[in-house]
Amino acid sequence: MITVRTFTFNPVAVNTCVLHDETGEAVLVDCGCVTPAEERLLSDYISAHRLTVKRLLCTHLHFDHVLGNRFAERTYGVRPEAHRNDTVQLPPPEAQIRFMRIPLPVEFAEIEHFLVDGETIAFGHSELKALHTPGHSPGSLCFHAPQDGFVLAGDVLFQGGIGRTDLWGGDCHTLLASIRECLLTLPEHTAVYPGHGNPTTIRFEKQYNPFLEN
Repeated sequence: MITVRTFTFNPVAVNTCVLHDETGEAVLVDCGCVTPAEERLLSDYISAHRLTVKRLLCTHLHFDHVLGNRFAERTYGVRPEAHRNDTVQLPPPEAQIRFMRIPLPVEFAEIEHFLVDGETIAFGHSELKALHTPGHSPGSLCFHAPQDGFVLAGDVLFQGGIGRTDLWGGDCHTLLASIRECLLTLPEHTAVYPGHGNPTTIRFEKQYNPFLEN
């Protein structure tokens, strides 16, 4: 059974997830820590639970979701994995930060492996399935754990909201299609862990999300 531990990091409150099971193997998703205090908080949890970090996954490559990747690479020897579309259709994170005029002198890690739709991500006794869900960004991914009944939705779907589409490569029609075809078809009890804000469920979003009304 997968344990999901969420930390909220950096100036725009990105949810960084540590997933681990009874074997002690773990994956990091959207490592957004940027300050020494945030790095310690993450590393203290990993040390306290005697976890071995095996993978570093990115739901997408907007700068706020990758600020901690270099730290994870240095500390745990893992390299980030993401969808190829974001590497070719988005500006690099350094350029995004300059565009946003956010003074963050951060060193970013290069992508190690390009994930594809339907790919299985294994760690310990557990598996995630990568779902390509473009619209917020061209390479947005969600990570579904069908055996454990949850999905990490990145900035695709939020509690009562959806991802913004006014950034590089964003498209509202594509995003809504991704949500309806890839997420709302999951079992209604599925827990949704978004990239910002509070968890929700597929059932709640079907019933109450104003962006998903027919």
